[in-house]
Amino acid sequence: MGNYVKVDEWNIIEDGLHLGNNKIYESIMSIGNGKMGLRGNFEEDFSGDSLKGTYIAGIYYPDKTRVGWWKNGYPEYFAKVINATDFIGIKVKLNETNLDLSKLKVSEFKRILNMKEGYLTRSFIVEDNSNYKYKVEVKRFLSMVKTELAAISYSITPLDNDCEIIFNPYLNGDVQNEDSNYDEKFWDEVDRSVDNISSHLSLKTKKLDFVVTTAMNYSVYIDDTPVKLISELQNHEKYVGNNLLVKAKRQSTVTLFKYISVVTNRYYKKEELVDKAYSIISEAKHIGFEKLLNESSCKWVKIWNNSDIIIEGDPSAQQAIRFNIFQLNQTYTGDDSRLNIGPKGFTGEKYGGSTYWDTEAYCIPFYLSTREEYIAKNLLIYRYNQLEKAKENAAKLGLKGALYPMVTMNGEECHNEWEITFEEIHRNAAISFAIYNYVRYTGDEAYLSEYGLDVLVETSRFWASRANYNKFKDKYMILGVTGPNEYENNVNNNWYTNTMASWNIRYTMEAINIVKEKFSNKYEDLKKKLNLNEEEINLWKDITNKMYFPYSKELDVFLQQDGYLDKEQILVKNLDPKNLPLNQHWSWDRILRSCFIKQADVLQGLYFLNDEFDYSVKKHNFDFYEPRTVHESSLSPCIHSIIAAEIGYEDKAYELYLRTARLDLDNYNNDTDDGLHITSMAGTWMSIVHGFGGLRIKNGKLSLKPFIPKAWNKYSFKIVFRESLIKVSVSTSILTIEHQVGTKFSLIINDKDITLNENETLTINL
Repeated sequence: MGNYVKVDEWNIIEDGLHLGNNKIYESIMSIGNGKMGLRGNFEEDFSGDSLKGTYIAGIYYPDKTRVGWWKNGYPEYFAKVINATDFIGIKVKLNETNLDLSKLKVSEFKRILNMKEGYLTRSFIVEDNSNYKYKVEVKRFLSMVKTELAAISYSITPLDNDCEIIFNPYLNGDVQNEDSNYDEKFWDEVDRSVDNISSHLSLKTKKLDFVVTTAMNYSVYIDDTPVKLISELQNHEKYVGNNLLVKAKRQSTVTLFKYISVVTNRYYKKEELVDKAYSIISEAKHIGFEKLLNESSCKWVKIWNNSDIIIEGDPSAQQAIRFNIFQLNQTYTGDDSRLNIGPKGFTGEKYGGSTYWDTEAYCIPFYLSTREEYIAKNLLIYRYNQLEKAKENAAKLGLKGALYPMVTMNGEECHNEWEITFEEIHRNAAISFAIYNYVRYTGDEAYLSEYGLDVLVETSRFWASRANYNKFKDKYMILGVTGPNEYENNVNNNWYTNTMASWNIRYTMEAINIVKEKFSNKYEDLKKKLNLNEEEINLWKDITNKMYFPYSKELDVFLQQDGYLDKEQILVKNLDPKNLPLNQHWSWDRILRSCFIKQADVLQGLYFLNDEFDYSVKKHNFDFYEPRTVHESSLSPCIHSIIAAEIGYEDKAYELYLRTARLDLDNYNNDTDDGLHITSMAGTWMSIVHGFGGLRIKNGKLSLKPFIPKAWNKYSFKIVFRESLIKVSVSTSILTIEHQVGTKFSLIINDKDITLNENETLTINL
């Protein structure tokens, strides 16, 4: 953990060139727009340590699985978002000196991510081989409005000499994933062309037939005057470019504007791609760089208006929460229900960019409360569209119903660790809970009749098939599973799994009744389609009535699983710090035999099913399990922070929040270099809004129980709830609720019903 960036409330600033940590900064400086994303790589040549990364949403490759011992049922591939055409590239020569920051003398270097307006800049002074100096300023963005467009402004000012500058803007498709299982390159060339002002490169994946066309054009200015240049064309396999010679006077500024379009056959016919790509860059060049940037920045203003969290008195915390919100909003925009949120987003290749249960458990609440309703809905429809594949996954295990995959792009399971693939089945309930969460938050019960009931019924069928009836105890049990705590494999009766399976079935029966009563015109068709019958529902009732939940009467806590107390009970505080993190110092065997917990397990259930457990249950279980938790998952501290806040452990809640807030900015887990923890960033937001703000939904109403951490003077957040937008501000003594959008609005504050009229502001003494 270290101080990598300057503290600034709206900017992420690298002050000085840090070659030894460049990959960390590349991750931190990533930008995206929902359709594509880039690591914070340099445009010019760089021979230092770097992970070049350009990723296109929805474009992936089924990389053949690599395992030492193949087991029946293993997926044949691991789906990976592909490192795509490097389109930011601009080689630069200064009086025949190749610009490579790892080889030349560099001063006054700054790399800045502007989160308020959504762009990345760099500036520095560099010396050529003759010791002449040049000022370089670079700005780039991915448009949040024209989401197939990127643009770069690259300016050079010779400070003490007249010189020749050679720009070489290019498109390079000869790229490879760093995590390729067999060092395979995933792209074949379809076609390419280049002329004096524009070029394109079309590539096709070797499998699945994804086609991506990337096109570019450029303009060059000296000061404010455009100049026409004769280009030396570069045209060879998977590569097109233009060599441009510019003669520059001392103190004049030469600027290359590079416009890039990226289009795919996910949205257009293959034969349309080239024309579409050229059309986009032609229009972009006509509009111009600054107007395009302003258009995109205005979209960011609208996004921040709903999702910003303001913290007074702690600039470091302010910077951190905005960084997390920024990354979430540039990773997923909700416009395409075929897309989802990879744990690393567009910032790196770890986890393959695939979909995990993180989306439903952590990201859905963020988008529900900060963006338009359709965005969270599209995340649910993503799973609905993959229901048939989920049914195939269950059938492969010899089970009924649907088992959603642990890792996927298209609904097929593509994770190849048996203790995860076959045993971490609790993910099914997270998807069902997300449906419940969406419906109770939005009031959109029609979703159940349109999409939700299908998923709920098939996941319930899976649980009924997977549960094991123990006739000697007259209980249903779920054996051989891995709970959220992945430091326990192949256990029996994981409390969280059993609890959420039972809840899943109960909610399915409730949803059936809702559809039957409120959407009777659709119910009979659904009943026939899903083959619902009383015999099956009676079985579900029996399972929910007789599900086994491990519990210790002596300790008055739910047991994480059968046999948990057989383990030697040691607290984390009693471990030699040299042992931490366990996953980097202990053998897997030793970890599995220990009592230590990777992330919230029992407490995850207490968070999800918050209304079903009282204060004392939450307190007893928190007091028992948190001291045994090593928080070696980025998803862990936020849930513990929320529960701590609820039971009145305000200092503990803040301590745990700090572990999430600057996880990537400070490289807390020593892994920022391979990408950011996008899905856990949603947990950071949850820690503030659900934890410190106490946000819950009770009887269809928004409920708040806020407090303020001692380190802050004031904080505020906004909540989109149904047709209203409210702003909540909390200081040490006053709570202010501003009703900014919508009509008359009822909510619950500290267990009291409150009604706000349109545009009314309410002040409450805390």
